[in-house]
Amino acid sequence: MNKSSVGIYIIVPKVPVSIKDTGLHYDRYLREVIDFLEKDQHFREKLHNTDMEDIKQGKLAKELDFVGHHVRTKLDELKRQEVNRLRTLIKAKQDAEGGHEMNHKVLLKQFEYMNHMNPHTFEVEDLDKLIQSATNDLENYDKKRHEEFKRYEMMKEHERKEHLKNLDEEHRKDEEQHYEELRKKHADHPKINHPGSQDQLKEVWKESDGLDPNDFDPKTFFKLHDTNGDGYIDEQELEALFTKELEKMYRPNLDEDDMTEMEEERLRMREHVMNEVDTNKDRLVSLEEFLMSTNKKEFLEPDSWETLEQAPTYTDEEMKLFEEQLAQEESNLKQKNSDLQKQKEELERQQEKLNAQKAELQAPFHLQFC
Repeated sequence: MNKSSVGIYIIVPKVPVSIKDTGLHYDRYLREVIDFLEKDQHFREKLHNTDMEDIKQGKLAKELDFVGHHVRTKLDELKRQEVNRLRTLIKAKQDAEGGHEMNHKVLLKQFEYMNHMNPHTFEVEDLDKLIQSATNDLENYDKKRHEEFKRYEMMKEHERKEHLKNLDEEHRKDEEQHYEELRKKHADHPKINHPGSQDQLKEVWKESDGLDPNDFDPKTFFKLHDTNGDGYIDEQELEALFTKELEKMYRPNLDEDDMTEMEEERLRMREHVMNEVDTNKDRLVSLEEFLMSTNKKEFLEPDSWETLEQAPTYTDEEMKLFEEQLAQEESNLKQKNSDLQKQKEELERQQEKLNAQKAELQAPFHLQFC
């Protein structure tokens, strides 16, 4: 784990350190700013000794006044480059939209992670805005993934129903029967242990670590799965613990198993365990938090785990609304195509008219020279 990754995780704990790109449109700027701030010893010490609440309240940003001149100079340069990058992107978008002015609120949204009124120097307000924006944006990281998955599932069901509409009754019955067979085959799997429970971790201890379940020791388990040795189990290290459970339900290249659904199940498991174990909500599990969790009833006597096929991803009302939106989008697209076709036909008529006028104008000259 490099210093830049550690800094980003401390300032913005909602993004896993192993993710090379946060998905934010200002990801590179964020990383470069933190990287250069960590080159200053004073700021680096403050960064690693300030808790998350103080960071959110802007106390860390005020330490910018005490960093070295060479770091401030570099931050000024980074900000100017970022302002120019945004201006270029906005200009390109305006050109692509035929030169129309962008909505003023949309325009300001692009700059909200910096003080755009001062495009020349990087100040305390810039660092505060960058931290606040990145924290808020990345708090929605998992929420966006869930929404994307919901849309994926609804589209899959929509396409299945559209396919059935194009079949005759006999083939439609065969297809429905095949669908039910696949669904039942997928649901026919060994018992899924409750994520983060003693039974689940003991299975990892036995199957992955090759150790006797009777010798299970939480402290040793923690150290074995803190793979980078930083004293915490982060989200990726935690998700790796669910591989054995997921392999019970999902196998690649089988029609009944959807790997996109497998990743959603992995995300659900990780979120559940973090909610149970991560008491200070920094999205890191410390040894102390882990050991405390092993004394809880949920760890020793957990409820059964409700898998994805048992927990509906969307409601009937959401599916109805989704299909209405698709129908509207299709209608809009057809109207747009129709308008374009009419424009094309009109241009062709105008071209024919111009050609006819040109021919009429050229006719006397031909007669003259004949």
